[in-house]
Amino acid sequence: MLSRFLRLGISRKAVKKSPAAQENSTKERMFFYPMNEIYLCKYGELALKGLNKGQFESVLLANIRKKIAPYGSFRVFSSQSTIYVEPLGEIVNQSQLFSALLTVFGISTVCRAAKTEKNMESIVATVKEYIPPFLQGKHSFRASAKRADKKFPLTSPEIAAITGAAVLEATGGRISVSMDNPDATVTVEIREEFAFVHADAVKAAGGMPVGTAGRAMLLLSGGIDSPVAGYMMAKRGAKIEAVHFESFPYTSERAKEKVLELARIMSNYCGPIRVNCVSVTKIQERLKDTVEESYFTLLLRRSMMRIAAALAKTRFCDALITGESLGQVASQTMQAITVTDPASDIPVFRPCIGLDKEEIIEIARKTDTFETSVLPYEDCCTVFAPRHPKTRPTMENVLIEEEKARLSLLEKEALDSLQIYFLPENE
Repeated sequence: MLSRFLRLGISRKAVKKSPAAQENSTKERMFFYPMNEIYLCKYGELALKGLNKGQFESVLLANIRKKIAPYGSFRVFSSQSTIYVEPLGEIVNQSQLFSALLTVFGISTVCRAAKTEKNMESIVATVKEYIPPFLQGKHSFRASAKRADKKFPLTSPEIAAITGAAVLEATGGRISVSMDNPDATVTVEIREEFAFVHADAVKAAGGMPVGTAGRAMLLLSGGIDSPVAGYMMAKRGAKIEAVHFESFPYTSERAKEKVLELARIMSNYCGPIRVNCVSVTKIQERLKDTVEESYFTLLLRRSMMRIAAALAKTRFCDALITGESLGQVASQTMQAITVTDPASDIPVFRPCIGLDKEEIIEIARKTDTFETSVLPYEDCCTVFAPRHPKTRPTMENVLIEEEKARLSLLEKEALDSLQIYFLPENE
């Protein structure tokens, strides 16, 4: 019967798996495509929503359809806190499709399952045919059953017992049963119209669907922290747009290309990102010539906040996002943040504020931004950086120094320098 299965090899050069997939060892699996295979995407906290749950579901369904469109034609629908992704024909690249589903915020787990008729004869035949490839290299398993249709004549323990016996028969006894600490779990789900058979689910991105929590403008530098901040806010449902401040000729074209590459990587999770590049060269030169050196970074940060907030309003964004972490650098002390915040007249979200550097790096590695972030192309914040920056500024002294620079016209000119990029480029 396995002749019905089309076996596909995976090229590690051609397919870059998501970190979530790597953590769950999916790179070691053989992908095969039976004609009755379907993908089950389980909700996370979305399942806890009340009367407005349908609004969240519709956004999530739209996000999934857009994400998987390059891989073929699919029927995508939801039922009982599960989204079903059913292939309607040939899949272009099954491993990439699976990895794409793992990066959709709002999905807690993803598994490949076989759809079968809702009777034990069909279920047992499907288990014997479909499950063995998933158990290659495994030493133990347990069987589980979920009976959403309470009219099904057998109980969940009875279904699990029959399923376990079918697995043992199909594997020739090469794998043992372990109820406490198995290498794999084989599950049968009895739903309204069909039954579904699958092995272990893979942990996905979780969070809330992008687009359900409004729009926000991310101040995207070339460092490690700001891409992580954007990822964390997108995970909470925010639609991300970005502003990048450049300082040509003090910063290179490669520094901007690095930021655009970070946005491209982020788009794997956050969806397409518009990057607004703004030149602050003249503002920095004015600050260098007019203000006390120790205030330079603080005043530059306040100027960038004003520009970002003004840009955000034109883009229907309700908040700014920064990658600041309390005490990480001189401009991120509590006193420094206190004097930079009022420069924006919209809320400023700092999702990394309580994380240490190692925690931020861990997320950066998970989302594949770390290696790009550490490329040696400096951003505008390193230009004219003071030798001894103020760490405990007062608002009174900040405003005195800021008045010397008279930046309003230069900030308007900076906004007029706007260059726009869309990542990924084909969006």
